[in-house]
Amino acid sequence: MLQLPIPHGAPNTSPASHRGVLSAAANGLDGFIVQHGGDLDRVFGRAGIDPEQLLHPTLSLPLTNYCKVLEEAARQTGCDNFGLRYGQQFQPQALGLLGYIGLCSPTLEAALINFAEAFPFHQHSTLIELVDQGECYRFDYQVRHGAIHERRQDAELTMGMALNLVRHVLGPQWAPRQVTFEHARPQDWQEHREVFHADVQFGQRCNSLLIPKAELIGKVMPGSDPILLMLIKDAIRQLGDNGRETTVLEHARQTVLATLHLGEPALDEIAHSLGLSEWALQRKLREHGLSFTQLVDQIRQDTALAHLKQQTLSVTQLASLLGYSETSAFSRAFKRWFGVSPKQWRGAQ
Repeated sequence: MLQLPIPHGAPNTSPASHRGVLSAAANGLDGFIVQHGGDLDRVFGRAGIDPEQLLHPTLSLPLTNYCKVLEEAARQTGCDNFGLRYGQQFQPQALGLLGYIGLCSPTLEAALINFAEAFPFHQHSTLIELVDQGECYRFDYQVRHGAIHERRQDAELTMGMALNLVRHVLGPQWAPRQVTFEHARPQDWQEHREVFHADVQFGQRCNSLLIPKAELIGKVMPGSDPILLMLIKDAIRQLGDNGRETTVLEHARQTVLATLHLGEPALDEIAHSLGLSEWALQRKLREHGLSFTQLVDQIRQDTALAHLKQQTLSVTQLASLLGYSETSAFSRAFKRWFGVSPKQWRGAQ
């Protein structure tokens, strides 16, 4: 396990641009894959990750590759609950800067607040919120990257990380009031209840933990350190400054994907939502070798293949999700892209 050497001073950060997820999020992943019988070269190779990157906790991994390596690890090891088990043993100190911002906070409540506030600097294209619901805090998490469709393993890992931050103070038997996941119920779903000691619901709008406020009151973090906390916050802000400018291309992808189900995307509407003129958006896309039509086609292709693999939607439902008014129009487009119909492609898998 890699450890961030910060107890004796300020954390050492890299000046490299950060627009994905800090590699600390994959701390110990190589050993965990081997422990479960996986082939490291095959898993990392298929996910497009250089294992050397994992040796430096403040280097940035593309979020697409990070989510892919977890899904690939689950497939290669035959462990369907890979992310759940990886998260179960993932202690806060292994998370580098993000973990220590919680551990150095004065109270458990402050730790959760600081953790949620710092998370966007740790991982981009992601919703992370600590929602005050009166009696409880609801800790929400959801990857919102336009190119990532398989993200179950990451969700279960991240919920495990948040769970362990609370259990660091309240003990290993602490249980949230409720746990929800956006993905469908897996085959071995009983293991989720055993891990969280709580009711777990699947197919919900977001991944979340429901945490009673009464259980947080007066709970002091055992490693509280106000000086170190200040230094860590400063280090995290520096990482955020280095990677603040998410590309226009990624914003455009996310906007198109979010509105695709409403019908054919319009250049003027997407440009307006990004605060750009049509000409400015087209120019930005040309810098990446794309036209607006090609961008929409690319998103539709990726989304179509992801859902056809999962086999959770009919072809008609998928056509509507992709913004086609008729199933036949989707089928014609799919055949143009891949040379076969959606049904033929699904049948060949």
